[in-house]
Amino acid sequence: MLRVQFEEDLEKLHNQFYAMGNEVLSQINRTVRAFVTHDRELARQVIEDDAEVNEYEVKLEKKSLEIIALQQPVSQDLRTVITVLKASSDLERMGDHAVSIAKATVRMKGEVRIESVEDAISKMGRDVKNFVEETLNVYLNGNVDQAYAVAAMDEKINQYFDDIRDLATEEIKQNPELIVTGRDYFQVISYLERIGDYAKNICEWVVYFETGKIIEL
Repeated sequence: MLRVQFEEDLEKLHNQFYAMGNEVLSQINRTVRAFVTHDRELARQVIEDDAEVNEYEVKLEKKSLEIIALQQPVSQDLRTVITVLKASSDLERMGDHAVSIAKATVRMKGEVRIESVEDAISKMGRDVKNFVEETLNVYLNGNVDQAYAVAAMDEKINQYFDDIRDLATEEIKQNPELIVTGRDYFQVISYLERIGDYAKNICEWVVYFETGKIIEL
């Protein structure tokens, strides 16, 4: 009976984590859309909804620590709880970066925009969202080979960062009045790049969960 209850608790942990992941996915999608469409109202909504992501993390942390204290799990059961603890922290940080992008959207008012840069940021944001979505699928499936493959998507996100930074820099050289706009672009692509890093972290935690090995992908 105790084992049945324990497995039910673990299942609840997994479900809550996946729900948190979907909320973060929504945050990423909306914050990028708000930035490239200059929708400050949508950006404010993203900022307000961050409380929900934070609440998910608090609940997951509380439940995980409760399981450790009361059930004293070992082996793969313990790895399950540790994986949820660590991965939920990565999700929460993704949410924080989504909020930072939303704040940049609110901050930008009358600045001149660079259409080519914003088009590239839109594509980067789309692929970051896909990266996070694939990471959540890896978490659900627990496939180590797939975790390695999905983690490799981070290289594409890093390339976006380099390319957009170079593109924005060239535009600013041609028109120094774009320096303020460029600052916000550099911040936004930095936040997106960091979201990619945290997605890769979750892939690493999947490998740990399945193998017990802590590795760097």
